[in-house]
Amino acid sequence: MAIPSLQLPSETISAEDLLVWAYEQFGDGLCLTCSWQTQSSVLVHMVSELGFPIDVIELDTQLFFRESYETRDQLVERYGLNPIQPKVITVAEQHRREGPNLWERDPDRCCHIRKVEPLLEALAPYEAWASGIRRDQAPSRAHTPKVQWSERYDVWKLHPLADWDEKRVWAYIQVNEIPYNPLHEAGYRSIGCIPCTRPTSPEEEERAGRWAGSDKLECGIHGASQTDEE
Repeated sequence: MAIPSLQLPSETISAEDLLVWAYEQFGDGLCLTCSWQTQSSVLVHMVSELGFPIDVIELDTQLFFRESYETRDQLVERYGLNPIQPKVITVAEQHRREGPNLWERDPDRCCHIRKVEPLLEALAPYEAWASGIRRDQAPSRAHTPKVQWSERYDVWKLHPLADWDEKRVWAYIQVNEIPYNPLHEAGYRSIGCIPCTRPTSPEEEERAGRWAGSDKLECGIHGASQTDEE
């Protein structure tokens, strides 16, 4: 499939200006995905400040920490969100289909079922998707552009915070008093599903606590096509 023609903005464009550009280009064809981590919270706040009625898609695997859901509820209340929740099979049904504790035996398959497949369906109505990926999170994300065409999802993929670092994210959260997951204060710098997340030390990479002990670096939603970056 040919990549749609689009005049892309400069890689030096600010996060806010990129969201403005994207909304001008795509309008209600633009959405934002959230898994209720710090970068998601930053983007939700930015969109609210800009006054754009952008749909929020909640990437809920049904295996999140209680604190993640509590953070979600705080953000929903503060920003008046009405998150779109893609359909995901229950953990019990996954056990019946795939066997128990798939995340231990085949974490890639588990992520595909609980993240990739629901997102494929959820993004179908949209032309563009904003996510909170940052280049400093892991080597697999070091070359993430601000805007790219996603062949897999058939949308333009936006990374407004690509050039932000972890310190800048926290400064923005504190200045704007944005709700955040209290597990961050217990050493969880990147928070995913309960079975596949552990705290990290300051010396480790931000995402070192995800799928620790395996060679898995990504959940799979941010790659797997010639025009996508992991």
